[in-house]
Amino acid sequence: LKRRLQSPHGNPPLKRKCKPSINTFQKCATEADSGKKGPSSQKSLPKKQLTDNGNESQKSRPFIKTSSLFRNNPDIPEIHRKAVQQVQENVFTTDSFSQLDLHPHLISTINTVLKISSMTSVQKQTIPVLLQGKDALVRSQTGSGKTLAYGIPLVQSLQGMESKIQRSDGPYALILVPTRELALQSFDTMQKLLKPFAWIVPGVLMGGEKRKSEKARLRKGINILISTPGRLVDHIKSTECIHFRRTQWLIIDEADRILDLGFEKDVAAILNALNAERETRQNVLLSATLTEGVTRLADISLNDPVSISIADEIQKALKPASQDRQASSSLNCMDQEDFAVPEKLKQYVMMVPSKLKLVTLAAFILEKCKFEKHHKMIIFFSSCEQVEFYYELLLKVLSGGPESEQPQHSSVSSACLQFLRLHGNMEQEERTEVFQEFLKSKTGVLLCTDVAARGLDLPQVTWIMQYNAPASPAEYIHRIGRTARIGCHGNSLLVLAPSEAEYVSLLASHKINVSEIKMEKVLSSLMKDDRFKLHRPGRKVSY
Repeated sequence: LKRRLQSPHGNPPLKRKCKPSINTFQKCATEADSGKKGPSSQKSLPKKQLTDNGNESQKSRPFIKTSSLFRNNPDIPEIHRKAVQQVQENVFTTDSFSQLDLHPHLISTINTVLKISSMTSVQKQTIPVLLQGKDALVRSQTGSGKTLAYGIPLVQSLQGMESKIQRSDGPYALILVPTRELALQSFDTMQKLLKPFAWIVPGVLMGGEKRKSEKARLRKGINILISTPGRLVDHIKSTECIHFRRTQWLIIDEADRILDLGFEKDVAAILNALNAERETRQNVLLSATLTEGVTRLADISLNDPVSISIADEIQKALKPASQDRQASSSLNCMDQEDFAVPEKLKQYVMMVPSKLKLVTLAAFILEKCKFEKHHKMIIFFSSCEQVEFYYELLLKVLSGGPESEQPQHSSVSSACLQFLRLHGNMEQEERTEVFQEFLKSKTGVLLCTDVAARGLDLPQVTWIMQYNAPASPAEYIHRIGRTARIGCHGNSLLVLAPSEAEYVSLLASHKINVSEIKMEKVLSSLMKDDRFKLHRPGRKVSY
């Protein structure tokens, strides 16, 4: 080793070279600093050498690509769409419930408790058919009053039975719904209708609740059983006291959604359990969209049904007689895909580059719920994780919560901004609490998945925002159906990336018209809030 390190001229052995450590650099830096502070007699490096050294260090640094939020975005394409005539349904009629052959107490309850005086189109056509004991396949737009269309004839039929119904008799009617929130809403409606007929007991079974308490209720007796398919199959398999010996009604509400959620096998199991104990009953299928799955389900569950489609009736009235004969001979596929949209619903679309979606969302919420006020909004996302992320983020940044560091001098108080979330991964108790809170509130923002897209009647909702484009036009229709219900006014906004511009043409092919809102107009509302204004140093800011 000595020989190897010894220099050829006989000088002392050289020290082994090693890579400089971090401590060495720190030491050099300290010495350099002390050298600067020392006497000025030390020679400083020439300027040219310093520049060369700086260039070398810049070359050695890795290149980091930076991006500005409002620059380098893809161009927003022009939306080319041809205006189409939307399918409209006449929601209201001038006919009152007193014209039907109903119990006086039931009519009084509808007028005073539900505060409804006249029938909707779907109720006018459906109630007489169901009172005659016929099966029915009902297709009508969202928010047209389908729950009462089957609820009123059901209560009328049960209260008028010769032998008075006993609680211990078990279910006389079975109502299947896709989601827990819709089960609670349907249960609430049935309770109101049954006020004068206290001996008929409604009940609800759904996932997330304790099975033990549900079994106890089933033992006591439930006459109108409202359930989600999965939980009912669970009880059919594990609860001995459940039976369908006296079941005279089967109602499948939001039939297409039940199939979309993968409940087809569960529905088949329920039908087998019903048929095993009683074959004759009245069956009703209700849906806002008529899919292939719904038609298949109608074939196996309905017996010689009456088909009720409000939009088709209007279309037939508009068509000439020659086309009318062709349409009545068979249901055309394109006719099935033309969706009816509420008349007082204004539909908008906004093109937003991906990295601007979050700031545009915040600007839109501020504009509608803070500066304009008196708005109640639902924002749809594609997953539970997205709902959680945006809920936490918006709660901290916009709502003025305890965790957010917001200046108290903000020009408009943000205390009015209330955020709620609803998705399938939440505990049932919390889901019910959120649903009831948003139901009662006059303003607020609900962030949710498609769990809230079906059947829910949330009053005073003025805006529906779809942050992610829905998977199909049918899903789009159900989402926007949470507003402009029963003749009220409403608005919807669909947010699309520039690469998704063709979605507008897809909607147009289903006779859905949307108007464009420019992103810049929405972003300008950020300037109304002092928190987002740029305050240059030296400028006096008055609050």
